[in-house]
Amino acid sequence: MAASDLASPLCTLLVAACMSVSFEKDHTPRRLSQWTKRKKFVSKCISRGGADFVSNKLTNGSGIQTLISSCLTFEPCNEFNNSKGQFTLLGSPTAWTRKQRSMNRPAAHSGKTVVVRPADGVTTKKKQLTKQRRVVVTGMGVVTPIGDDTDVFYNNLLEGVSGISEIEAFDCAQFPTSFSTDGWVSPKLSKRADKFTLYLLTAGKKALADAGITEEVIGELDKRRCGVIIGSALGGMAIFQDAIEALRVSYKKMNPFCIPFTTTNIGSALLAMDLGWMGPNYSISSACATSNFCILNAAHHIITGESDVMLCGGSDAAVLPIGLGGFMACGSLSQRNGEPTKASRPWDINRDGFVIGDGAGVLLLEDLEHAKRRGAKIYAEFLGGSYTCDAYHLTEHHPDGSGLTRCIEKALAQSGVAKEDVNYVNAYGSSTPRGDLKEYRTLIRCFGKNPELRVNSTKSMTGHLLGASGAVEAVATVKAIQTGWVHPNINLENPDEGMDMNVLVGIKKEPLDIKVALSNSFGFGGHNSSILFAPYKCI
Repeated sequence: MAASDLASPLCTLLVAACMSVSFEKDHTPRRLSQWTKRKKFVSKCISRGGADFVSNKLTNGSGIQTLISSCLTFEPCNEFNNSKGQFTLLGSPTAWTRKQRSMNRPAAHSGKTVVVRPADGVTTKKKQLTKQRRVVVTGMGVVTPIGDDTDVFYNNLLEGVSGISEIEAFDCAQFPTSFSTDGWVSPKLSKRADKFTLYLLTAGKKALADAGITEEVIGELDKRRCGVIIGSALGGMAIFQDAIEALRVSYKKMNPFCIPFTTTNIGSALLAMDLGWMGPNYSISSACATSNFCILNAAHHIITGESDVMLCGGSDAAVLPIGLGGFMACGSLSQRNGEPTKASRPWDINRDGFVIGDGAGVLLLEDLEHAKRRGAKIYAEFLGGSYTCDAYHLTEHHPDGSGLTRCIEKALAQSGVAKEDVNYVNAYGSSTPRGDLKEYRTLIRCFGKNPELRVNSTKSMTGHLLGASGAVEAVATVKAIQTGWVHPNINLENPDEGMDMNVLVGIKKEPLDIKVALSNSFGFGGHNSSILFAPYKCI
């Protein structure tokens, strides 16, 4: 091979590595320093010069190290020589900096050739400190027992409509909602995927439509800066259940998609594939706190400048024999089967457990400046939040409520919000005897001095949507900010001892000028999470 065939484009890549070839081991005394060895080798290469040395080394040498050594006989690369801070290939060795020497020493000691080149689009310049980016909500989508449109959903909440009814069959197709994937998910995928995935895809695309992100707009977005983080507490329960039944016959009868379609990340992955979004994409599963964790992480990617647009939330579909049976076995569910619409009753003295529901909630979070540039409608501003762990019990909060208190106080501190500014809380309020009481006492401890404080629970009408509950309740929180109305706590007929009805919203909707709203979500395992929203104000 002629030296001219390996012209200067290789020079820039190989010059640093050519100093560490194995030649020096055979022809340089060990007592010499590494730098002296390199100088001697360079001089020897240059003095021998010409095509003969190159030809010999290419013929007798081995592998890439030989090829690298031959670069010393090439013409100097003008572009390389003229760049600032770099050394001239055939020039004075004093142009090397200490940092450059130290970077090459590991390769010399190991005897290996290392070629380091920055990846495309990666800068080695120090990142400049910038003002923290603001995160806003520009789109929302839901699938719930009381409506699959955000306006219908919230209007039903304001009117106190319960979506809880008696389950007459375990076939999900008979579950009493108006849910349809038509126009949102392909028929082929609708037949294969689990309901939690279909809920997620539908809610996610509705959030995009609500935000005005059409196919044309999607084509204009930098898809490398758009991501999806939508989680699930339980994943593809129906697919898993069907797979177990098929396995009783033979593994050959199992759905070939049963593994990917049961995982909690599959919805985020499929949605990203559909949209072509190549930014952060994963799921988080932290029981019933899943959605809040996903929202917090999505906001983090925007705040740090990694992303401009993030779809986030949660989805679950556990109204199945295995789901109901599992929660019944651990004693979590209400047994008020004769009055389904009255079964979920947060803070009422006769509450006896929660009611499982299916659904999904997705929010589109966006960098404020990005949203303004595309003329997006801004529903509210996401201020921040936090999460903690009780590290105490599988299903119970710590007796003194320290984990809950610390979570709320951290959320306030990290968001820069004063306690007196929080005047609305969309509580976790799942309708369990001990859980409701501990959360209420924590809220009073944190915000009880605020005479404007109002607290409600969306679960009194939707039931507990498990991993989807936090996102659906975040949508309800944002809608409360947008409309100026907070929904009632239905079935709160006899407040538990110590409950203050000046704090808890009654059985009718109430007007409220919200300054800052807090939404809580907790989960089995001691997971606590709190997120904060406020009306968007141009500063």
